[in-house]
Amino acid sequence: MPVTADSYETLRPLAFAIAYRMLGTVSEAEDIVQEAFLRLHRNEDDVESPKAFVATVTTRLSIDTLRSARMRRETYPGPWLPEPIVTDTMPDSESVSMALLVTLERLNPVERAVFLLHDVFDYGYDEIAEIVGRRRENCRQLALRARRAVEAGRARFEPTREAQQELASRFFAAVGDGDIDALVEMLAEDATMYGDGGGIGQARKTPLHGGEKIARFMLGLMRVGARRDLRIEPAEINGAPGVIVRRPDGTPEGTLSLDFDGERIRAIRSQVNPEKLRHLTAP
Repeated sequence: MPVTADSYETLRPLAFAIAYRMLGTVSEAEDIVQEAFLRLHRNEDDVESPKAFVATVTTRLSIDTLRSARMRRETYPGPWLPEPIVTDTMPDSESVSMALLVTLERLNPVERAVFLLHDVFDYGYDEIAEIVGRRRENCRQLALRARRAVEAGRARFEPTREAQQELASRFFAAVGDGDIDALVEMLAEDATMYGDGGGIGQARKTPLHGGEKIARFMLGLMRVGARRDLRIEPAEINGAPGVIVRRPDGTPEGTLSLDFDGERIRAIRSQVNPEKLRHLTAP
């Protein structure tokens, strides 16, 4: 059936949503979306449902891409983190949280696809079985195994969005004021900070553990930022309160996003790999 321009505009967000959640990278997701639509264009006379076609092709291409990416990520210099996206206007931003995407890295590509299609995109198991080329019952088992892994990685007590924003505001204000006591109070004792420099940006090659160590490290970063005249731009990063750090010319230097457990911060994720920040152009 002919595919109209309106169809492309409607289907493109779905294709990107699937690909980004599968891969955790913006650039690879955009490449897959482009390829999916090229295939749709070549086959449009034979396609009965453009939506089903695009979802299937996007998922299968993502599975193939993720299989080859897993080997690269195993030898990645330091912690691997997803490419950050700004989600201020995204209604389902919880499904792109850094914590979730990192947890999904532990699944094999087909498990990840089945979980996302069922639990995030509301596809039935019959549809999923056809997309991934597995039996329906096998898809149910894969989804159950993936769901258990995701639940194990969730915070014990998830604060409301308002509470998260309030705590994040106090946290970044304390960083700006150099108030180490306030920072330690807001950080969980077993908090962890992850930094992804990709061997290019300046980041720790191992996670930093402990609230007081993280507080002192954050104040050190603030002093370096002040010397370089970096500015902090509040933003919702992958569904969580955070900031984009920019150079004087607006080029992104990095992002910080916060994870919460109850009334304290349990994790900070810092993305400073310049190759993963290119899409965060100056507003």
